[in-house]
Amino acid sequence: MSRPKPNIVIEQIDPKTYFSLQILEADAIYAVLYKGRPINIRTLNRLVSLPGPKYKKCSFSNKGHAVNLAKRLNAQFKTIDFTVSEMVPKKNGKT
Repeated sequence: MSRPKPNIVIEQIDPKTYFSLQILEADAIYAVLYKGRPINIRTLNRLVSLPGPKYKKCSFSNKGHAVNLAKRLNAQFKTIDFTVSEMVPKKNGKT
């Protein structure tokens, strides 16, 4: 089954490279929570301070990615405290 055609909210085309940046409408945003609280994820090397911490995504416009991350984190930390929350815009267009 193919993906449905996205609704483009705004678009910009680079006149030199002809690359297009499109902002697409999403039905919802899915965030990974720990014990019901929003989280950030970062990785860093404890032996040296360079190149510095890297931050990973923990909110997605695709539910499957958020669910997979929560499952991986629950397995890695041997817990069931990582869950997924869905944020849906209100009907009148305001969040």
